[in-house]
Amino acid sequence: MKNIISLSASKIAEEVSSGNLKAEEVVQAHLERIKTEDPKVRAFITVLEENALAAAREIDSKRSHGKKLGKLAGVPVAVKDNILVEGVETTCASKILKGFKAPYDATITQKLKKEDAVIIGKTNLDEFAMGSSNENSAFFKTKNPWNLETVPGGSSGGSAAAVAARMAPLSLASDTGGSIRQPASFCGLVGVKPTYGAVSRYGLIAFASSLDQIGPMARSVEDAALLLSSIAGHDPKDSTSAPQAQNRFSGKPLENVRGLKIGIPREYFAEGLDPEVRKSVWNAVDYLKTLGAEVKDVTLPHTSYAVATYYIIAPSEAASNLARFDGVRYGYRAQNIKSLSELYEKSRGEGFGPEVKRRIMLGTYALSSGYYDAYYNRAQKARTLIARDFENVFKEVDFLATPTAPSVAFKFGEKSADPVAMYLSDIFTIPSNLAGNASLSIPCGLNKDHLPIGLQLIAPAFEDEKLLALAATVEKAVNFPQLN
Repeated sequence: MKNIISLSASKIAEEVSSGNLKAEEVVQAHLERIKTEDPKVRAFITVLEENALAAAREIDSKRSHGKKLGKLAGVPVAVKDNILVEGVETTCASKILKGFKAPYDATITQKLKKEDAVIIGKTNLDEFAMGSSNENSAFFKTKNPWNLETVPGGSSGGSAAAVAARMAPLSLASDTGGSIRQPASFCGLVGVKPTYGAVSRYGLIAFASSLDQIGPMARSVEDAALLLSSIAGHDPKDSTSAPQAQNRFSGKPLENVRGLKIGIPREYFAEGLDPEVRKSVWNAVDYLKTLGAEVKDVTLPHTSYAVATYYIIAPSEAASNLARFDGVRYGYRAQNIKSLSELYEKSRGEGFGPEVKRRIMLGTYALSSGYYDAYYNRAQKARTLIARDFENVFKEVDFLATPTAPSVAFKFGEKSADPVAMYLSDIFTIPSNLAGNASLSIPCGLNKDHLPIGLQLIAPAFEDEKLLALAATVEKAVNFPQLN
């Protein structure tokens, strides 16, 4: 048997289901990998060693009694620490939630367990998923396994680093403005932001409810499709869950690309794009062209307003969602308090980090009397125009191809002193969250420093299956190297 940590999730599930591998062996191999690699990378906030081994033994027992195993049989999955796992500490990488144990499972956590996956740990993130580099975690910084001096991306840097360093074959993360796709790009992974409403958000600690989406991170399209098939589908517990949400994704390449129309939005190839990123993305597009796809120059005219629009809407929703963390009901509570207002002020002042405070203040200001129409209301109108751009362009083309990020992974401290420069890291991913369509990042090359470059593919809402098929077609050609 090949080295277990090198096996794909699909292969692990197949071998465990057939009895060629024990789930306990698989989990033990990944726990050993965590022990050797995580002291350097620091992807995990919590490693669930005892829980994971107990779950693995239960799966092996189930199989030995002749019961059919789920589609993720014995596969270790790392879960971003803003998704609830019953009985497990869930912190959102924030001091304000230190010690909070989830009282119930998120819908997707229940689905993972039902499919016999093994939750191996909770991964680090930018506090409350607010950031693009993982430098905003209240606990520690996760490092990029490709180069430990560079960031893994954010906010799902821990989920990306765990998979890239082979500490887990799959991870779950959330994407509000690019938090799955940008770390996937930086860490050489496939990261999928499904259509808004395709995956239940019940049990995800909310940042911006109209933008948040949960999705998979994996080392291959096939594995990402396997995880997405396990978690997608309608959920009556989530009022934004779509009744038409699918839950079957093959991740197999398209049989025929001839006649497909791929749009290249000119706004995504403007000044400021790293030349090596531009070249790698165009190489992938040219490959599709050689297969018979038609490549067309298109425009999304309101793209230039996307970042400004996002940084009104997302902080406004965050200010509302994070009001519940008040030092009374759960989480961190300040000491030596003389009044209720002092309890609120000190608990929130001491419990939240600088970036979270910045966004709460931005959002509170945008929603305040006299400014609501000037900021929040106008941002919602701009959002409608951005969504309409996508609707119009998808009348002309089947998919869009763009860079995932303007650059490869940058060094720690390079952008942390300038919030605006950091916000611009998500300039190519934010529009898809505002529009709610399906998008993903897939590796398409390495730069001269051997750092991964990501290609973003975008499809209309609920065309997730076709999007994965196109990505698998590109993946076949690129033959991207994985870390050992």
